[in-house]
Amino acid sequence: MSPIHSPVRGVLVAFAAYAVFAFSDASIKILHGAIPAYQVGFIGAVFGLVVLPVVKARDDSWLDVTRTSNRTLWALRFVCGAIGAIASIITFTKLPMAEAFCLLFLLPSFVTILSVIFLKEDVRWQRWTAVIVGFIGVLIVLRPGFRELSIGHLAAAIGGSSAAISIVILRAMGPAEKRISLYGAGLIGTLTVSGLLMLSDIATPTPREWLFMASYGILGAIGNVLLMTAARFAPANLVAPPQYSQMIWAIAFGYLIFDDTIDLPMAAGIVLIICSGLLTLARERKRGTPLPAAVVSVDNQAPVSATAELAEAGFEGVERPIAE
Repeated sequence: MSPIHSPVRGVLVAFAAYAVFAFSDASIKILHGAIPAYQVGFIGAVFGLVVLPVVKARDDSWLDVTRTSNRTLWALRFVCGAIGAIASIITFTKLPMAEAFCLLFLLPSFVTILSVIFLKEDVRWQRWTAVIVGFIGVLIVLRPGFRELSIGHLAAAIGGSSAAISIVILRAMGPAEKRISLYGAGLIGTLTVSGLLMLSDIATPTPREWLFMASYGILGAIGNVLLMTAARFAPANLVAPPQYSQMIWAIAFGYLIFDDTIDLPMAAGIVLIICSGLLTLARERKRGTPLPAAVVSVDNQAPVSATAELAEAGFEGVERPIAE
């Protein structure tokens, strides 16, 4: 079997990628908000530059990072990349990891709704059922009126919405757009917006804080490379589902490091949200939406960006050569 078509290897690499992303997210939470989210986002984006040679195809120019066939949509992805990166960092800072992941796993539902509104996609009852199941799961997890909602919940909603808009942009731009341009839009957006915000308030990290910020950025970059490698080995419908293994890591980290607890209603809500996502992925597999080759995550949060852009897009493998 050719290494380009090795599903088992692809799935194993995907599990490894999502585990690395989970450790990257835990690095954020360990900081306990001591460093502003935009400063952490800037550090993550700097390390995101490491992925550019992997994203660049052999026939691409480095100037293609900023070139595009649709400047308006490129600029919108620029903005969404920055907002999504900062919002996801706030989410993991303020919420228990399991709760943060389960809210971010709502991304397929957001994409379905936005695709109907902006792309006029024909969505059948199966996908609407998945959306409804997902939002029921969120209501069970959040229990509005019975639990106090925080800035972390708002950040999760903003981060998920930003990532969903990015995916709709991918669908609107189509397969002609180079992935280095799509990745560059989010990367430059995060660097620019976070860098400007840092001018007014920049913290001086301790050596320990530098360690975990570096861990966040380096592990995020490694996770992106692993995720693209998985997409080369296996089709998206096999690469995407392992993202839900992050919930296992989240529960383990919460119990062992952060003293988080999960009650029975939250566990039930998490199950419903995961079922919603898997049902949507199953439907996406049948649609086969043509899109650019796999685009990695700019903000290092796999549930927000990387997985969605592979799975929601309906990629059936990455045939475009990647620069060595």
